[in-house]
Parts: sequence; structure tokens; C-alpha cells
Amino acid sequence: MISLALVRHAKSDWSTVKRPDGRLVADHDRPLNDRGGRDAPRMAQRLADAGFRADVVLSSTALRARTTAEAFADALGAPLSLEDELYGASSKTLWAVASAAGHPRVLVVAHDPGMSALAAHLSRDRIEHMPTCAVATFTWDTDDWDVADSLEPVDWTYDTPR
Repeated sequence: MISLALVRHAKSDWSTVKRPDGRLVADHDRPLNDRGGRDAPRMAQRLADAGFRADVVLSSTALRARTTAEAFADALGAPLSLEDELYGASSKTLWAVASAAGHPRVLVVAHDPGMSALAAHLSRDRIEHMPTCAVATFTWDTDDWDVADSLEPVDWTYDTPR
């Protein structure tokens, strides 16, 4: 069985885009805002309580994704791996990085529009959009990542912060 969890990073802080000295903060360096800081550990614990297990958590290197991923890695007791190619990744790249990880249970934390596009593809368009800190899980009855993408998942879930 292969399991994949997709997590869009938690809500980021746009107020820090401009520093007090007038310099702009790079998009890559935007932190979570207060809501994001609350949502990430709550959603991570809900996923753990639902029984999802990950062999690895893969994350974009952007600060907001990294911080979100740390909460999920802690709640799931899984190692965290930062992946440069997940920053701004397309749905195809997200899938490729997850499948190349070499584990049957993978959690990916990244950004839109790639996350929503991959969730829509895997759910056969039943998930239209992944808001911040949304979690979608998919399970396939195969051990081959190359085959899983062409199969309909045997199980999938979708959860958003409330």
C-alpha cells in the first residue's frame, strides 16, 4: 500500500513583506502568522489522531512550509527532509518528488497552485482547492509509485482547519 498526504503550508504573514527599514522580505522567507502558527500543530495532531503514519515528511524550503512541516513531523514522529524543488512546484514535480523519496508513506508540505492541482487530479476533481493548512490523504492498493498515479485511490480524505 502507498499513502500520500498533501499539506498546503499554513497561513503566512503578509505584514512582514516590508521590513521596518523599508526593505522587502523575500517570498521564500515569509513566516507563519498567528493563525498559521495555531493551525499547523492542530491539523498535524488531527492527522496523527486519524491514524495516518508517514515514513518521511518532505517540505519546500520556504520558511512558512518548513514551519508547517516541522509541526507535522513532530506529531507523526517522522523525519523531515527539505527539498528545494518543492518551492513553487507543479503538480507533476510534487508527485515526482514524493514518489522518488523511496518510502511507501509520504507527507508533502508545499504551495499552491501545485498542491490544489495535484489534489484535484488524485481525487478526480472532487477536491477543487486546498486552502492554507488543508490536508488531503490518498491510499492506493499497490506498492509501485509508478502505477499509483494511474489508479484511483482505494481511500482518500480531505480536511481543512475550522
